[in-house]
Amino acid sequence: MIQVQNVSKHYGQLVAVDNVSFHLEKGDVLGFLGPNGAGKTTTMRIITGYMPPTKGSVYIADIDVFEDPQAAKSYIGYLPENPPLYEDMVVREYLDFVADIKQIPKKEKNNRIHYVMEKCGITDVSKRIIGHLSKGYRQRIGIAQALINDPEVLVLDEPTSGLDPMQIIEIRELIHGLSGERTVILSTHILPEVTMICSKVVIINKGKIALEESLERLTNKMDGVENILLKTRYSGEEIQDQIISLPNVSDIRLGLESELIIEQKKGTDIREEISELVMRNGWGLLEMRPVTHNLEEVFLRAITSEGN
Repeated sequence: MIQVQNVSKHYGQLVAVDNVSFHLEKGDVLGFLGPNGAGKTTTMRIITGYMPPTKGSVYIADIDVFEDPQAAKSYIGYLPENPPLYEDMVVREYLDFVADIKQIPKKEKNNRIHYVMEKCGITDVSKRIIGHLSKGYRQRIGIAQALINDPEVLVLDEPTSGLDPMQIIEIRELIHGLSGERTVILSTHILPEVTMICSKVVIINKGKIALEESLERLTNKMDGVENILLKTRYSGEEIQDQIISLPNVSDIRLGLESELIIEQKKGTDIREEISELVMRNGWGLLEMRPVTHNLEEVFLRAITSEGN
């Protein structure tokens, strides 16, 4: 359904997106992750035809987005990070306006407007001015405009950004209800959303793909794997060298607060070996505890790996 092939975007000497490729089948829900400035929004703008790439190509339903943009965009519903709303318009009038822009036939327009208002839970505010509504309602209206043409592809850039916890839950449930019917690309900083909604994960860092994996395979890899967090008074490289040499240690890295995150081989328990090693060398044990190997760990590892 979506093919992104060797896409790059340059702004002079700045490389915002660097040779990005991935594909999605019909019905896939992609969690598109990355730190601020990683190239997520630029990539999504290219996919939707909002801006051209410096090189590379994007196909939606086998249609080249830049060779035949009108045909490709007929398959796409797009919610940018800042919803394209006219805040002085009434909700119902705004959706009528968007339906005309997207060339929805007159005989279908009223039914489509009624459907998206009901689906997005905005029927009760249909006669209110958009600018007078909460941000949660404005996000719902933004999703409604993306759905008005009944697209097969839905691209949502940070749809829960800036919302309060209750609004986040409501928008998350709305997106979850839309998944399965459409191919969805969801950009988010909230990792639990990915595990609750998505079927596939792509992590982008410094404009490059750092990880592309199905959520099922990621879950299988994480299942039963428990990391060890270790803090000692000694912080030299020697401690990492000695720990990584232990037979049941598969990897080691620095955590966010300079603690060591030690990955042990599946089915092993290395706490006793580590504590003995720390005491034998006089490194001063401050803390040692298990930590779950979850999506946050995968994300941090992907964006801190050497070469990304």
